[in-house]
Amino acid sequence: DGVHVGQQDTPYAEARRIVGPDAIVGVTCHDSMHLAMTAAEAGADYVAFGAFFPTATKEARFHAPIELLENWSTAMVVPCVAIGGITPENCGPLVRAGADFLAVVSAVWDAPDGPAAAVKRFNRAIDAAR
Repeated sequence: DGVHVGQQDTPYAEARRIVGPDAIVGVTCHDSMHLAMTAAEAGADYVAFGAFFPTATKEARFHAPIELLENWSTAMVVPCVAIGGITPENCGPLVRAGADFLAVVSAVWDAPDGPAAAVKRFNRAIDAAR
C-alpha cells in the first residue's frame, strides 16, 4: 500500500515519484516539528515521531517528548505515528497526546504469550486511554 522513508533513506519526493500518487508515503521525523512540517507540506500522508521509550529494536538516536504529539495534533491535520519502545503498559499517554497510530515491533512479536494476545492487550490499553 505504500512506503515509509527515514531521514537517511530516499527523499520523500523521490519516494512519491517511484510509488505514484495513490500509494501511502510516510516520513520519519524523529523529534523534530520542523522535519514533520516540511514532510507534511511536501505531501506526506503521515509523519512519525520517536523514539518515545527505550527500545531494543534498533538504536534510538532521537528521543521525542510526548508533548511533541500534543503540539502536532493540535496544529496539524496530517496523521502522526508514535514509535519506539511502545508497550500496552506505556501507550496510554501517547494515545491521549494525539498519536493517530502506534508503530510496535517487540511488544507484539516477542510477547511470551504470542502476537494475538499482545494485540488484544494493545487494543484494551488504547480503548482505556481514549
